[in-house]
Amino acid sequence: MNPNYSKMRTISFVQKKVKLANNETLVFDFEGTLLRSVSLFPYFMLVAFEAGGILRSLILFLSYPLVWLVGEDQLGLNIMVFLCFFGIRKDTFRTGSAVLPKFFLEDIGWEGFEAVMCCERKVAISKLPRIMVENFLKDYLGVEAVMARELKSFSGFFLGVFEKKNPNKIPSYKVNGGTKETNRTGIVDNNLIEYVDQGELYQQFKEVCIGDEKRNWHVLPRERYPKPLIFHDGRLAFRPTLASSLILFIWLPFGIFLCLLRFTIGIALPLNVSAPILALSGTRTTLSKPQSTMSLVHSEENEKGMLYVCNHRTLLDPLYVSIVLRKPLSTVTYSLSRLSETVSPMKTIRLTRDREKDREKMNKLLSLGNLVVCPEGTTCREPYLLRFSPLFAELTGNIVPVAIDLNVSMFYGTTASGNKCLDTFFHFMNPSPSYSIKFLEMLPQSQTCQAGGKSKIEVANFVQKEICKALGFACTNVTRKEKYLVLAGNEGVSPRNNCHQ
Repeated sequence: MNPNYSKMRTISFVQKKVKLANNETLVFDFEGTLLRSVSLFPYFMLVAFEAGGILRSLILFLSYPLVWLVGEDQLGLNIMVFLCFFGIRKDTFRTGSAVLPKFFLEDIGWEGFEAVMCCERKVAISKLPRIMVENFLKDYLGVEAVMARELKSFSGFFLGVFEKKNPNKIPSYKVNGGTKETNRTGIVDNNLIEYVDQGELYQQFKEVCIGDEKRNWHVLPRERYPKPLIFHDGRLAFRPTLASSLILFIWLPFGIFLCLLRFTIGIALPLNVSAPILALSGTRTTLSKPQSTMSLVHSEENEKGMLYVCNHRTLLDPLYVSIVLRKPLSTVTYSLSRLSETVSPMKTIRLTRDREKDREKMNKLLSLGNLVVCPEGTTCREPYLLRFSPLFAELTGNIVPVAIDLNVSMFYGTTASGNKCLDTFFHFMNPSPSYSIKFLEMLPQSQTCQAGGKSKIEVANFVQKEICKALGFACTNVTRKEKYLVLAGNEGVSPRNNCHQ
């Protein structure tokens, strides 16, 4: 028996929180202390699908019986790492920072989270590759160091194998300009002994706690997240467990056929004809209008058309607004692929982000009819609204806020780092995507720039708050540029033609 076992004890996260002095450090096992699930397969499936594509994820899925047979802790872990990472470009891998944090947060147990977050100084140990967990642990949990193995690479590509060196040494911390070895308390899981040299690791602890059973752990509520989850990327909208991955691969052939059918109907038939057919195929739309429906109709006496200002969930938002209103509309956008622009069933104008040129384009469209704009400039999947660009507020006083929400069960129809021309295809591959569109009352003239004397920023903020209130979302000051920096590592500009994505 290892002599260090004498320092072990079992703790219950429900009854006890680990309380440490200022000079002490909590060292915890990430998977054993925080995650409710016992299998790492879903996280590797996310990496395989998002970074490697459908074929790589299918190979991983078909190989899982072998992984299960040999066990996930040692050889099985190495198999999954190889299948997911071999041949993946190192400099473009962003799944660990853009995709996995959402699924980590949804898998965290409330009890383990409270035990860890009550400590100011934290070090995390993980069996997963460093590139999968480091960003999440430092950005969301505030850990000071991550003990996880690196992956070997060659010529900028991952080789799919771990570096030989194990991260057993817990780093020291600088105190008053010098380095001081602090006392450490560890929370570990029984499976951790398979990953590191247990004796070498335990010698660095003054006390070791073994986490309790996870079966009764509760899901961490969204309001308790260490920081708001506003942005995430990737196509999968569900956690790809073994069972749900099987459903995914069974559905894919049907989903592709359904997607092509819906896409063909949408671009080949008039909107008033395609809308009911699309509804029969499984797409659902819920409409809510104000009592004064006349406020949604353009008056012939007005010089300009109505300006419908909506939040942005997918590329299809303006199209659905046009369908439910049963009238032709124009729209402007900053982010549109050439394919989507070509096949769009409604008039779509690309903006340049040159304020004067964009104002001139939008004024011209309003003089010809009704216009839909999405002032966020990019989509947001979570219940938040990004900062509204105030340009729309200068154009007209006939402003109708439109609150849009979307529910999908399998795929997200938006991306920051992926291929944007596939956005609509992924949206239509969902079995039953559901749009909710709520028209609010037209903005009172007292709240406009023309009649009310409000500034354009005041009008934009007012519209944002009204839409947030209708949806139950939260307003933010986060911008499109910040989204792309977080998810894609750029400002959303294509270097080839200097066009905004």
